[in-house]
Amino acid sequence: MRKTILLLIFIWASIPLVNADDVLTTHNIFDLKTVVETSMSPDQNYIAFTLNVPRPFTHSAGNDYRELYIYDMQEGEVIPFMTGNRQIFSIGWTPSGDDVTFRANLPDQPGAQVYAMSLRGGEPRALTQHTSSVMSYSFIDDSTLAIVALGDRDPMRAEFRNRGVEIEVYEEEWTHRNLYVYDINTNQARQVTEEVTVFDFVLSPDGRYAAAAIAPRNLVDDSYMFKRIHLVDMETGEIEMIMENPGKLENMAFSPNGEKLAFRSASKIEDSVPGSLFVMDIEEDAGQPFESLRNYVEGMELSVIDFAWKDDNTLLYAAEESVDIVLSEQNIDEDGRNILIEAEKVVFRGFGYNNGTVFFAGNTWQYPNEIHTYDIESGNLTRHTDHNPWLGEIHLASQRKLTYYARDNQDIEGVLLYPVDYEEGNTYPLIVYIHGGPEAAVQNGWVTSYGIWGQVAAARGYFVFMPNYRASSGRGVDFTMAGYGDLVGVEYEDVIDGIDHLIETGYVDIDRVGIGGGSYGGYFSAWSATRYTERFAAAVMFVGISNQVSKRNTTDIPWEDYYVHWGYWTREDWEDVYSRSPVKYADQSITPTLILHGDSDPRVHPSQSLEMYRTLKLHGNAPVRLIWYEGEGHGNQRNVHRLDYIVRTMEWFDHYLRLDKPRDEMPEKYPGEIIGW
Repeated sequence: MRKTILLLIFIWASIPLVNADDVLTTHNIFDLKTVVETSMSPDQNYIAFTLNVPRPFTHSAGNDYRELYIYDMQEGEVIPFMTGNRQIFSIGWTPSGDDVTFRANLPDQPGAQVYAMSLRGGEPRALTQHTSSVMSYSFIDDSTLAIVALGDRDPMRAEFRNRGVEIEVYEEEWTHRNLYVYDINTNQARQVTEEVTVFDFVLSPDGRYAAAAIAPRNLVDDSYMFKRIHLVDMETGEIEMIMENPGKLENMAFSPNGEKLAFRSASKIEDSVPGSLFVMDIEEDAGQPFESLRNYVEGMELSVIDFAWKDDNTLLYAAEESVDIVLSEQNIDEDGRNILIEAEKVVFRGFGYNNGTVFFAGNTWQYPNEIHTYDIESGNLTRHTDHNPWLGEIHLASQRKLTYYARDNQDIEGVLLYPVDYEEGNTYPLIVYIHGGPEAAVQNGWVTSYGIWGQVAAARGYFVFMPNYRASSGRGVDFTMAGYGDLVGVEYEDVIDGIDHLIETGYVDIDRVGIGGGSYGGYFSAWSATRYTERFAAAVMFVGISNQVSKRNTTDIPWEDYYVHWGYWTREDWEDVYSRSPVKYADQSITPTLILHGDSDPRVHPSQSLEMYRTLKLHGNAPVRLIWYEGEGHGNQRNVHRLDYIVRTMEWFDHYLRLDKPRDEMPEKYPGEIIGW
């Protein structure tokens, strides 16, 4: 049967996608092209960027393509450099600015290597021919790179596999991520670090030192919780821990004169969001207590997401501030900040800075990521590209920031999309989208993708509500910590209070409320379908948690889970842990529940979905269906699986929430819209 279905999918895939008439459909979101990385040339004449291009369904199933382009700032035109079946990452420029650089896995070299392409054209040339894939790189000078790559694996492992012994010694076969100095001219690499794992690094302006985020092991939990800031002498290999930062650590950057190091991290080990900004003096603060450093955003309702030095005494930083992104300027010797890009202008994550110009990939609720620049002197914010001109013909639903008050009078904010055909006075079905994390937030920008229904659901007549409940990022440390040790407590009540607000406003039909999301959002959905089942007419649980007792014993991030979410181990109060598990309440479920999971998920083990399915099947009182996505992890990567997800979930909601759909049976197992039935 499976082969028949796959054959039907590929027969369907040879037919052009459904044309968008005037609304966004499940199919034409797979026509959306999105700018990912941006990097400006030293002379500011060009911006190199990568473009996410959906893999055509006429090609073999797989990941989207990531292509390389150059935007000519003077001519205002886009120049294709590496297109087609490509995966381009980590773009940059040579020190001279004559060549654009990037990482890619091309046929001429084993694994991912660093390449360069001249602005004058020609073929890419390999700058590295390392024995293993290069994970990150930075130029020391014109002919020398600092790179991070895996150390050599035990040769016996390859020998075993050659003999057909397909075994893995779990969490023991990792190798360190080493820092190397790589000579481009001789293709020789000199190993700098040993017996530690380098997850990230930045070079001092003179190239003599690297500030490195170093952990004891190359395991996911170490990358989350155990990175500490070290100074590495690139010549001698001497390593010194200069700051024992607590918990999560993200990007670092030297000041232009090399005397200071700025970094973004958690404010304390229990803080789940690395959203605080610190600056240390390399000479004076090395080895001093972390608590002696100034947190530049302490007490502010925001979470820093990226920063850059403007000069030796001034930082630029971007922050989530509720549902918006704000860019600020901060003199490190002063108290107040100067806001540059205000709320409600554009949504972006990372950004770059070059001599008065800020550049980034940004979006609004009307279009996905495109190249933008901001001129600090004039204050001009400019959008430069339009990779989806067809969106101009699409009727998009109204979208706005929503503020309401929880039962304890705390203001909660989120994003609300109206049905495309909204008429005042009518009530409509509602889909509540719950973001994962919970240390994340929804911004009031482009909110439509394979896993976020957004404009697709609004086009089908739904309100779409995306709450930033307590425990989310973007409102400061205290707001995030409100969920600490209280999973599905006040954080979940915020969601219910938001739904009630929409019902009381007259927007939503109380009997036609659905909920869905992935990871922690899947957990909320499972909780809704069981503990709060009387409130929900449909639920979609994607890579979600059903049993916190077994989840904590199978995840690849048990320490992160302990430090920033629970604060105690299951053995210390297993009844409390189990009481926050949806499976405990499965026998009272009357909510039709669709469960979907990648069968290779290391974060939330697939058994979580199996437990949910089995308990609902045995003890629940409503339809339940489980979908396995073969070879997928914590989220879908293959284009056919992404298409299946959004079509299948929308049909589930349509079947149980729309009055014009029959609800006496479950939807077809294989959605007709996908395979042409």
